[in-house]
Amino acid sequence: MSQLPADCLEEIFEYLEDDQITLNSCLLINHLWCEVSVGILWKKIRNFNTLIECMSNESKEILHRNGIFISTLTLNPPMFNYASFCKFLSVDDVYYNIRRLLKETSISSEHNIYVVSQEIFKLLMSQITSLKKLTIFDLSLRQNTTFTSYPGAKNCLRDLSELHCRSNVYHEFFDRLSQICHNIQILYISFKKAISNGLMDLISAQQNLKCLIMEQFFEYINLGGLITKIPNTLTKLDIFGGDHYIPLSFISKLSNLQELVLSFYHSDALEDFKILQYINFPQLKSLKFRYKCPSYDFLIKFLEINGRNLKELYISESNDSLNSIIIEFCPNLRKLYTEFTIYELETLKMLFNNCKYLESIKIYCKGCFSEKDLFEIIAKYSPKTFHELELNYSYNSKSELLPEELESFFMSWANRIPHKPLSLIIVDDECSFEKNEENMKIIEKYIKLGVVRNLNIKL
Repeated sequence: MSQLPADCLEEIFEYLEDDQITLNSCLLINHLWCEVSVGILWKKIRNFNTLIECMSNESKEILHRNGIFISTLTLNPPMFNYASFCKFLSVDDVYYNIRRLLKETSISSEHNIYVVSQEIFKLLMSQITSLKKLTIFDLSLRQNTTFTSYPGAKNCLRDLSELHCRSNVYHEFFDRLSQICHNIQILYISFKKAISNGLMDLISAQQNLKCLIMEQFFEYINLGGLITKIPNTLTKLDIFGGDHYIPLSFISKLSNLQELVLSFYHSDALEDFKILQYINFPQLKSLKFRYKCPSYDFLIKFLEINGRNLKELYISESNDSLNSIIIEFCPNLRKLYTEFTIYELETLKMLFNNCKYLESIKIYCKGCFSEKDLFEIIAKYSPKTFHELELNYSYNSKSELLPEELESFFMSWANRIPHKPLSLIIVDDECSFEKNEENMKIIEKYIKLGVVRNLNIKL
């Protein structure tokens, strides 16, 4: 393996991107392994001291003229051109790391922080050949957005595929990006105070926008002008409206939509779903309502038209009638999150019998709930494809599962043909499941036996 060419090593090391310990070990093998490993590690800026070492003599002279003498600067050239490896850039991180670097010195003024950060941006724009992801949120950084006009910025930014930003970032920043970047595929916008005209121009300039995530955490902003610019190329739309109303009628034109996520705290904010209920989305595979759902009448009509194509459905509020509708109109589901009580387990049987491809179910355990009865139904009626169970205990529910009941379930699961190891996910703020030591020992036992793939406990 030590004789493999660089491109083969790079392809292998890509799988280790999140395993820094192993990548750091690869640095020590030989120069080629070191270079390839550094390229993976430095997709994100890892050390600003090192980056300052990589500055041109001209940039270092600018620092000196401004009285900025950083102790890390040496006469020894860096081993690699670290800036050239960068693929993911956060403008906020650059500013705050430079602030932190200068914090303990006598040169930590806003002017000096600005000077150093600008020289960092000059270096990055001149050396990065293809930046993939760019993030900018902090509005105090408006003076730093001029880096889009630095030498090399056009080459650096023209293949940008992912942008995360606030809606009211300095308009010159968006104006310049709209001239350079036409192939952004993922756009995340957090709305605050205003919408820059440049942002609307940037959206209009995109030729292949696939994923749009919009979040309105703060005060209400009228999005009417912006949503008219959203192209029909979208395959994923994720809207977090919270307490705010956001018009939804524009979604009806997104005929290529494959995933739709709507997150609102109040059902009234989903009133526009009455328009969407009659629209056919031929490519839609995933539908999620993270908080409130639209009127059941609207949702039922929507599922009548689009349910057969759905592979994933997430409904935070449900009842036995709606679950019956899901069973009737969504037979091809692979993943389902819905709400069941002890009185609706017969409906769960029907779900398993009708949804023959179901792989995963997330059940919201509300009120009085018997895991024993639930487990018996899962073991006996779930389809052969089923292999993941998530139990989400509400604030007024807790696990009362006895060890012998849990063991009985695992024994039944082990005898299924074909056998698929079960992934078990527990969401429980009270930690009632985890506190049962006997149950935890049983789970560990069946993990070792290969009956349970893994246990994931979330708060």
